[in-house]
Amino acid sequence: MSVSIEDLRQRARRRLPRTVFDYVEGASDDGFTTAANRRSFERYLFRARSLVDVSVIDHSTTLLGERLATPIILGPTGLAGLLAPRGEELAAKAAASRGAVFTLSTMSIGTIEEVAAASSAPLWFQLYVWKDRGVTQSLVERAKAAGYRALCLTVDVPVMGNREQDRRNGFTVPPRLHFSNVMDVLRHLGWVLRMTSSPRATFGNFVDHPALTQANAVGVARFTNSQFDPAVTWKDVEWLRSIWPGPLVLKGISCAEDARKAVSLGVEALVVSNHGGRQLDFLPAAIDVLPEVVDAVEGRSEVILDGGIRRGSDIVKAIALGARACMVGRPFLYGLAANGRAGVERALDILTSEVDRTLALLGCPRLSELDRSALRLDAPASLERVTTSSHLGPHALPRRAGGTHES
Repeated sequence: MSVSIEDLRQRARRRLPRTVFDYVEGASDDGFTTAANRRSFERYLFRARSLVDVSVIDHSTTLLGERLATPIILGPTGLAGLLAPRGEELAAKAAASRGAVFTLSTMSIGTIEEVAAASSAPLWFQLYVWKDRGVTQSLVERAKAAGYRALCLTVDVPVMGNREQDRRNGFTVPPRLHFSNVMDVLRHLGWVLRMTSSPRATFGNFVDHPALTQANAVGVARFTNSQFDPAVTWKDVEWLRSIWPGPLVLKGISCAEDARKAVSLGVEALVVSNHGGRQLDFLPAAIDVLPEVVDAVEGRSEVILDGGIRRGSDIVKAIALGARACMVGRPFLYGLAANGRAGVERALDILTSEVDRTLALLGCPRLSELDRSALRLDAPASLERVTTSSHLGPHALPRRAGGTHES
């Protein structure tokens, strides 16, 4: 039985061909930011209180005006359907069963409509702005018609990052056999048999797009760079505001200046994220940027953390620093690869049980009561290489006026 996210990761590694597992694990360039996302959580230590009644733990939260049973959002992950047949649908169903939000990626295998029909979970749609604004507007209109509750615009991918392992592996969509990977694929016949039952293995939302119909196998980076628009600006955010009636979320915020600009345009939520270290390398860890963004928005926009979460204690730390919720990507993908829908549910159960246990041991029965007084900042010498200078100081973190969850 898997008792940790790492257990699910190891099972996913065994079940997936190396090319596919490397795509999930992939980092840009030297992988500094991906490693920093994980290791920087270790800098934040708890200040536990004793003799508090923790017989009942409440880890619910509110987000974009909706009460949620858990502060966990399944983040947008491209090509989840390569890990299990109809992978996005399975993950969305798992989210519904656990009261979590599911975010569908533009670059999914399952379509906007298929995932919406399969799940009763609160659904968000993640959007990239394409060079052809007509394609972009069509995606927005499809998400609106299918009942997605929020539009999540990713703003940190003007071009694709340098994921060298995908290039070495010749990773394509759909996956293609070649001399260097044939033996590895043959060692994973279970995956091959599962995937042959899948209706497609390509970008489902673009099956009629010329870039796909004119090629037998498309390199992800090549397809992305040919279609994404590096000229996207804040004007496009204003345009999306005009055509999308629901809440707008910006994913990929990594500094106070951009946070304040987003707030000035009425953006309802910001995701502090460095794309899991898959884009620009040598960005600071997401958890280290979180307080800067929280302070910049001053309660005028809700803040979500994305990056490096592997434990429920990581989620508790993020909430204490001012996040309203947390996005997870790789953890639920490990579960999906390990055991389909049940694996995603297991990943969610592991994280929520760890949140509850951490809150109880911390002496805080309600997630909504967390603030920075629950943490202290420590910087062991072994971590100095991956940490950034923090405006919070070297020891106890200051408590933000009004508490973390005041808005």
